[in-house]
Amino acid sequence: MAKRNAFYAQSGGVTAVINATACGLIETARSSRKMGKVFAGRNGIIGALREELIDTSRESRQAIAGLRSTPGGAFGSCRYRLANPDRDLSEYVRLIDVFRAHDIGYFFYNGGGDSQDTAHKISQIGSRLNYPVISIGIPKTVDNDLPFTDSCPGFGSVAKYVAVSVREAALDVASMCESSTKVFIMEVMGRHAGWIAASGGLAKETPSGPPHIILFPEIPFDRKDFLGKVSRTVDKQGYCVIVVSEGARYADGTFLADAGTTDAFGHIQLGGVAPTLASMISTELGYKYHWAVADYLQRSARHIASATDVEQAYAVGKAAVEFALAGKSAVMPIIVRKSSKPYRWTIGEVPLSKVANVEKSMPRGFITRDGYGITAKAREYLEPLIQGEAYPVYHGGLPRYVELENRLVRKKLPPFPAAG
Repeated sequence: MAKRNAFYAQSGGVTAVINATACGLIETARSSRKMGKVFAGRNGIIGALREELIDTSRESRQAIAGLRSTPGGAFGSCRYRLANPDRDLSEYVRLIDVFRAHDIGYFFYNGGGDSQDTAHKISQIGSRLNYPVISIGIPKTVDNDLPFTDSCPGFGSVAKYVAVSVREAALDVASMCESSTKVFIMEVMGRHAGWIAASGGLAKETPSGPPHIILFPEIPFDRKDFLGKVSRTVDKQGYCVIVVSEGARYADGTFLADAGTTDAFGHIQLGGVAPTLASMISTELGYKYHWAVADYLQRSARHIASATDVEQAYAVGKAAVEFALAGKSAVMPIIVRKSSKPYRWTIGEVPLSKVANVEKSMPRGFITRDGYGITAKAREYLEPLIQGEAYPVYHGGLPRYVELENRLVRKKLPPFPAAG
């Protein structure tokens, strides 16, 4: 039987380790005698619609291996939602036409909840259009909000970066608080789930140590209670360190930092919760402050990635190919925790129908009773995920990262206008 080719694409916000997943997938596919070439979509699913397919077989073994320690998305990512197939089939017809033209029988989509929904739709539409495709969703999200998987590749490295940054910044503030800055606020990602904000709590070494306040999307923001907590902390400790999730919101569901716009998936654009809190503190309490927005820095910080995260990211890419070659479709590989002390994990699977567009929030038992910190149970969950260092190779004092050639295959079809 002729070997079928595969299509792999990266979707959504990239991470410090999404390329490690690509590495695991491509290396596993290359070592198989049952799978043909792996084509990567240039800029995610858009690459398939435009028939812009990167031939990864033209990359050297060393270059592919280097993906394991390179941040960003080596093939380009996107935020693009396919139309509802019950209303408009044109994009799906185009995808199948591209797959047929390039003998693609395997579809791998590496992303978060919206991406798993896309992978699920592709698994269904192939049969509907008389071109069955094995479709595997591969987990990736710094938000750690995919259900069923114990953790999401990308999260452990963000958690490590945030915890380290909070600990170091707190030492700076503590040094200056007598005559200068009293409050430091660090804004982190997390639209609906507070996993990243919670990871800042790992920096706390003593009950009264920093961070003193963590604001979670899961806990409604109370302005009066918050300002009282800041005031009491400064009075007692001399300073106050705050970690806030971008998705912090009031009891009525309104985000503290609603920018008034939406992204390609219809999500409300968030921006500036840290300066919003800083202004509130300055106006009401008069304290001098500094704030920082980690933004892209937290998800691209490969120089201090979690070794555990890198290993798991590679493992889900490898498992995706193994699942596909075993004939499994419409599934997603997941991380299954077997124990926390010592930390042991393995790879499992879950149907995409159970994952698509479902978000996993922080359990209430992971958040302290007052709503401003993490519990011992949360720490037990989080600590294993940031263990180990997997430093990239350094040259000239800076990390040396791989840049692929990304050569495209020859197009066989007419342009598809809707894809640009």
